[in-house]
Amino acid sequence: MSKYRHNLPQLGDRLFMTEGGLETTLIFHNGIDLPYFASFDLLKDAAGTAVLEDYYKHFAAMAVERGIGAVLEAPTWRANPDWAAKLGYSASMLAEANRKAISLLLRVRAAYETSASPIVISGNLGPRGDGYRADARMTAAEALAYHHAQIDTFARTDADMIAAFTMNYVDEAVGIVLAAKDCDMPVAISFTLETDGRLPSGDTLRDAIERTDARTGGYPVYYMINCAHPTHFDTVLHEEGGWRQRLRGLRANASRRSHAELDEASDLDDGNPQELAMQYRSLRSALPGLVVVGGCCGTDHRHVDAVCRSMAA
Repeated sequence: MSKYRHNLPQLGDRLFMTEGGLETTLIFHNGIDLPYFASFDLLKDAAGTAVLEDYYKHFAAMAVERGIGAVLEAPTWRANPDWAAKLGYSASMLAEANRKAISLLLRVRAAYETSASPIVISGNLGPRGDGYRADARMTAAEALAYHHAQIDTFARTDADMIAAFTMNYVDEAVGIVLAAKDCDMPVAISFTLETDGRLPSGDTLRDAIERTDARTGGYPVYYMINCAHPTHFDTVLHEEGGWRQRLRGLRANASRRSHAELDEASDLDDGNPQELAMQYRSLRSALPGLVVVGGCCGTDHRHVDAVCRSMAA
């Protein structure tokens, strides 16, 4: 039985950390070939599983050392049918990979969790298409049908929640939320933003949150921003309205590069951890509910540690 599914501790005021950019760390720091950014593929053997487990243990240990909570996202951002098919996965193989990912995080929680550092296990979903482009869109009904199997798989494990990352248009986010509701799973939705602070679809962040809430009865437990640098969106966070209270999580990129530039880059731009940390801290006035912090592309334990230090100060 899930430990926190019906009582998510990060809905309070305490600080929770999450990981950095898993895929960029594996590729650029660990030297691992990762076709399609599909980190879940490492679960197919003991060596790959050990690499992933060591990665998550590092962040769990950091949370315990700081006496803060953690939300660990499963390495399943690409573990949906279209992407998995490119790697030769059948539906049954894919379901097993998603289950293995949750089991890995449960082992990490069992080894590290303390009363001062609750560890929440989240089944992670990514977009059906390219996270940086909204050119191949589904209706909300199509998105519900497409993502339902992965969400149902997570619901049958001891995962506490699910989170959909790098959402770039509203209908896919809505479909995921409705599928989560059908499976009785708490869900967080994380939108990605361009350098103008808008979703790749052109929608404003405010409109995306308000429309998703309106079409799902406000079912998401909270919203996040990921895979964008703070300078890309800090100016859009000062518009009045309750939508800002719904934003409780941030996993920013270390790099100021645009999505197009990141797509074409052959090097890792890991930015400046201390500068990024101060940018997170400066966002607290605009995002009073911000409690779940980590990183995305280009970030690693240095960035997350600096962010947590800054947010706790």
